[in-house]
Amino acid sequence: MEGVLPINQVVSEVEQQEYIINMGPQHPSTHGVLRFLLSLKGEVVQYVQPHCGYIHRGIEKMTEKITYPQIIHLTDRLDYLSAHMNNEAVSLCVENALQIEVPERVKYIRTIMAELSRLASHQLWWAAFGMDLGALTTFFYGLRDREYILDIFEQTTGSRLTQSYNCPGGLMNDIHPDFQKKVKEFIKNFRKVLPEYNQLLTGNVIFHERTKGIGLLSKEDAISFGVTGPSGRGSGFSCDLRKSHPYSAYDKVDFKEILYTEGDTFARYQVRMDEMLESMNIIEQLIDNIPEGDYALKMKAIIKLPEGEYYQRVESARGEFGVHIISDGNKNPYRVKFRSPNFSNLSAIDSMARGFKIADLVAISGSLDLVIPDLDK
Repeated sequence: MEGVLPINQVVSEVEQQEYIINMGPQHPSTHGVLRFLLSLKGEVVQYVQPHCGYIHRGIEKMTEKITYPQIIHLTDRLDYLSAHMNNEAVSLCVENALQIEVPERVKYIRTIMAELSRLASHQLWWAAFGMDLGALTTFFYGLRDREYILDIFEQTTGSRLTQSYNCPGGLMNDIHPDFQKKVKEFIKNFRKVLPEYNQLLTGNVIFHERTKGIGLLSKEDAISFGVTGPSGRGSGFSCDLRKSHPYSAYDKVDFKEILYTEGDTFARYQVRMDEMLESMNIIEQLIDNIPEGDYALKMKAIIKLPEGEYYQRVESARGEFGVHIISDGNKNPYRVKFRSPNFSNLSAIDSMARGFKIADLVAISGSLDLVIPDLDK
């Protein structure tokens, strides 16, 4: 027909024309309110410009008006899947500033709860990651197994997600009488079902096509961008604070730091899968050896830190979470700054996505395991 261009010429023109589109701020694969401004030529990503801040709540500023024990209840609203670890970072920072040592019982329980939190977080990541790439069944498997951990949390802390269980000086309350029994039952069960995860997704040829060689991040770039946690260790960056700067009871357990050097989406996937095994190993070494004693020190009703600056970091499910407190000697801090791992990890998304297709961007962002409220604070 006259005036109709050949299909190959139409395709060629589309591939050469640049399109600027929005992915988000409400998009199912971002798992929160995050906007990507994308430049595309055809389906190929030219650059990614993240726009965050849609759920900024001013948490750092809010901490200046409240007491140190009250800060706990804000930090578990940052990365809500690492709530226990975030609470632990604030508690450790205050305890170090006051130069107090918590009982051994507290250290053991904190470590067990942190590893249970890591397992629950990785289970939810695996469930959603598979679903993002078209494997809907993973969502049911992951959430099924995560319920065991949430029931354990609820029994001891009264909450399933934002526990607020840690506090300066120890724990809010002692563990439930059935805590150890329930944890051991969960570990026994999860060791049986974790191989199902690999049968369902890890060895799937379609999954390999969607993840291997996709979203490359070199070790040097991971260090430069400050990408920590499983995302950094998937690029060979040894950054596990539980190993390099042990806290709580991590110096009393033997475990491996999981490292892969490929730096692609599949490597980041493998790190988290292997970390679930290591978390179970850590818990098994501690669960039958929890010392007797108090679950908290007797603290003053009003806590005042000596004047000065204090910093504490912990290994959350997504990387290094840091707490920087500046005290002027009053009951509330002069300034608080949180080092959120998700913010630094997101900074590498443009470098990782360039040259790959828009469908690959879903896999790449999923492999970073972003929790958006931790970005925005």
